[in-house]
Amino acid sequence: MLAVIALETNQLVPAVKLLERAIAIDAGQAEYYALLGRAFAAMHQGARALEAADHAAPLVTTDAVTLDTIGCIYSHAGAHDKAVPLFLRATAQRPDDPQFQYNLAVSLRFIGDFVAAEKAYEKAISVDRQFFKAHWSLAQLRTQTKSGNHIERMEALLQQVPDNIEARVFLHNGLAKEYEDLANYESAWHHLSAGKALVRDGMEYSLADDQDIFAAVEHIYTRELLNQPCAGCPSEEPVFIVGMPRTGTTLVERILTSHTSVHSAGELSNFGQQLKWLSGAETRRLLDPQTLRAGAQVDPAVLGNAYLESTRPETGRTARFVDKMPLNFLNIGAIHRALPNARIVCVRRNPMDTCLSNYRVLFSPEKAAYYRYSFDLLETGQYYLLFDHLMQYWDTVLPGRVLRVDYEKMVANQEVESRRLIDFCGLDWEDACLQFEKNPAPVATASSAQVRQPIYTAAVERWKHYQQQMQSLRDLFDERGVKV
Repeated sequence: MLAVIALETNQLVPAVKLLERAIAIDAGQAEYYALLGRAFAAMHQGARALEAADHAAPLVTTDAVTLDTIGCIYSHAGAHDKAVPLFLRATAQRPDDPQFQYNLAVSLRFIGDFVAAEKAYEKAISVDRQFFKAHWSLAQLRTQTKSGNHIERMEALLQQVPDNIEARVFLHNGLAKEYEDLANYESAWHHLSAGKALVRDGMEYSLADDQDIFAAVEHIYTRELLNQPCAGCPSEEPVFIVGMPRTGTTLVERILTSHTSVHSAGELSNFGQQLKWLSGAETRRLLDPQTLRAGAQVDPAVLGNAYLESTRPETGRTARFVDKMPLNFLNIGAIHRALPNARIVCVRRNPMDTCLSNYRVLFSPEKAAYYRYSFDLLETGQYYLLFDHLMQYWDTVLPGRVLRVDYEKMVANQEVESRRLIDFCGLDWEDACLQFEKNPAPVATASSAQVRQPIYTAAVERWKHYQQQMQSLRDLFDERGVKV
């Protein structure tokens, strides 16, 4: 009970110690291991969280809360194939718990069972009509049609919650997606901008904070530092896929991980976390100028080995694994020193489409802190300019170190670009890389539905549907000499 109190008050280290004492007294309680896994997951210690979940799963019988907790640990770690059976057992015990149904639906979606996911989302809504996240999730699940959509239901709900900001954000974003599917772009933009403005108006965010980070990266990781001889960790396993989110990074990951020698480790925050811990910086943000300065003094070999070890046991069974954390483009200098044999791939997309795709998405709470720029279109454009300048900098100080993959070229010339990608990663070609949509591995990103289809061109130049609404962004890019 003390551990539960510690968990609920976010005292994670004391919670772990208390739970370990409880397990030492009675190792047959699934709940103790489940709570321990929950604590480790909150501490971003994925391997230890999975180990605790693996201990808990065989012990639990009919306790729905514990079943759901273990499922959430697996889900948080991207092990959705392990999560689904536990969520099914939890919902069987308590079919009228909307959160349990929602958790099941999320994992079903990520493993590609969209029909079952839709049923679970609808079940959550049937239990609680105001489970707004489920309405939003249904909109994202598939392309809506005139004969099959949820617009009338969401519009009615929107009128019923005039003061519920969270509900309105979910409903506006869901309606924007469904109106866009129906080619009603004026209504889509109305809801998209209304939902985004609700979040931005209540958010403390200054672009200057991000500008300081980008400036510090270039100031610290100079050509002189990057050219200094250092051992680093010699492993060739990691392949880092970086770039602005929603630009095709998941597509590139799926192509790569369709190869028998490549494993998908998901969007790992491990490199940034190891850099933070080893730097000793006591600031709150994972990456800031102080952390960058202190991190540059860390022994590169220690950092590289710590990162690699932090990915175990999920990795280490194939020649390569993919870490698809987009924001690692900020860490390219540190990655180069810590893992000199790692491959780094940067996915690029048309600047207007890049900004629109970032603006369209409603990032999950755990990711939203990294993408605070995305709630305002022009701030998204300003952030893109910072990203574009930094990538040009890396190309200058680390020529040839980062492979650029253009989304539009990949869509237009799939085999040519895929072969170039596989060759860059030091692997022999396999035809399965051309059929990435058949890759059965879970996809825990907003692109989970799209990447289970063959390559399509519908997302290319999507911004032109909103030319009038995006003119101010176009003017910004024209002013800064960015070709669109």
